[in-house]
Amino acid sequence: MTDQQINAAIARALNADEHWMTQKNYCADLNAMHEAEKVLTGLNRHAFCDALLDTVADSPDHLWEVLTAAARQRAEAFLRALGKWEEAVVKESFTTEEAK
Repeated sequence: MTDQQINAAIARALNADEHWMTQKNYCADLNAMHEAEKVLTGLNRHAFCDALLDTVADSPDHLWEVLTAAARQRAEAFLRALGKWEEAVVKESFTTEEAK
């Protein structure tokens, strides 16, 4: 997902109005992500932690990486926890002959 798609998806998940959707940059603003994360409860919190760990798992010092995760990483984990993450769809190219 692009940053714009992520920002819009988080705003929708938070039931934010149109003005809010265009003002927040969850991918770059840790304060905005902190506010978004406050809505997580119960199983969503566990899913968020798991998703965030998966996002930074390449590091041998993964606990530190989770604690210092970037806003973009937290935004992705947030959407994954809510089941709203969309993988990029790669469109197969086709030849001009197939297009006819």
